[in-house]
Amino acid sequence: MHTESLTAAEWMALEDKTQLDTYRKWPIPLVRAKGAEVEDVDGNTYLDLYGGHCVAFLGHNHPEVVRAIKEQADSLLFYSNAVYAPVRARASERLSRMAPEGMNKVFFVSTGTEANEVAMKIARKATGRPNVIAVEGDFHGRTMGSLSTTWAHKYREGYEKAFGPVAFAPFGDAEKAAAIIREHQPAAVIVEPIQSMGGMRTAPVSYFQALKDACVEVGAMLIFDEVQTGVGRTGAFTYAQTIGVIPHMISLAKSLGGGVPVSALLINDEVAKTVGYGEQGTTFGGGMIAMAAVDAALRVVEEEKLSERAMLVWEALADGCEARGLRYQGAGCLMGIDFGRPVGPIVAGLRDRGILTGGSADPNIMRLMPPAVVTREHVDRFFLALDEVLTATEEVDA
Repeated sequence: MHTESLTAAEWMALEDKTQLDTYRKWPIPLVRAKGAEVEDVDGNTYLDLYGGHCVAFLGHNHPEVVRAIKEQADSLLFYSNAVYAPVRARASERLSRMAPEGMNKVFFVSTGTEANEVAMKIARKATGRPNVIAVEGDFHGRTMGSLSTTWAHKYREGYEKAFGPVAFAPFGDAEKAAAIIREHQPAAVIVEPIQSMGGMRTAPVSYFQALKDACVEVGAMLIFDEVQTGVGRTGAFTYAQTIGVIPHMISLAKSLGGGVPVSALLINDEVAKTVGYGEQGTTFGGGMIAMAAVDAALRVVEEEKLSERAMLVWEALADGCEARGLRYQGAGCLMGIDFGRPVGPIVAGLRDRGILTGGSADPNIMRLMPPAVVTREHVDRFFLALDEVLTATEEVDA
């Protein structure tokens, strides 16, 4: 089949023919990207405030990450953890140095759900307890262990009989959550410190401190799922550092490889002592291409001060929301905007005008997960398009 001259519609049909029908995709077959913009097969460009689902924090195709991948590919594409590798040593050292104090051990895997699985395995073995407490509204992944701690019924339906013992605590209610932890005395408590799929919901620092205190009291481990909040998006390298509450383990993914699939678990030094040889393993975790990408991406986060730039993006977006009387929540390059009505038509209208955004579990909340390279001019472009869309959709509703 000659594919060089296919139209956008033909490319989409070709993919639909062989891909398992599980995703509702935007009708834009992308072929290239740079910085905050992506381009489709017809040459249409889009301002990407969705970030490839929270991945492109550095901007798309950051030249330092691309260079590191190319150089590594020329020398050694892959070997497993059966050997040592300088590229893995560099990435691991840089990551542990940027992690919260006392979290000097790293375990590399490939996806966020896998990192969460490893964290819960470690906690269950170390404590000898089978049960875990998760939080209402959280999303932790779709593999069986992580899925058991994911709140939304639409993800869990049909799999419940295979789940281990999991109880759910409320998000934001410190007193009730602490009481549930004391009652169940779990192996671990896992929580998204900002509930991204839930619309970027946040909770007071006192809530997370209460979780930590209750875990210490009953001998449980606190796990922060920072798959989306981590790697500099919220003003510090992790949200744990932003709020000053350090858990026992932190899972990272999304932005960690600058676009290359990779994830990691940061582990408290004392917890790390409970893990013995052979208890965890992965073939592709810590692979050379991924490690080259991680090392380059983390260096970019440091050298380009992306955590600081993330807060400038937040300020620009917040200014635009306040000027329009829109309620917003989140932190840094993670924002949920509440329109008080379904955002589906708004998201579609923005896409038609060359702006990519996303919805959430709350039908009234739009999610923005922009790269830190977004400028004031980009933000002005977003709000100009948003004003047009709101006017158009209001006229239709009328």
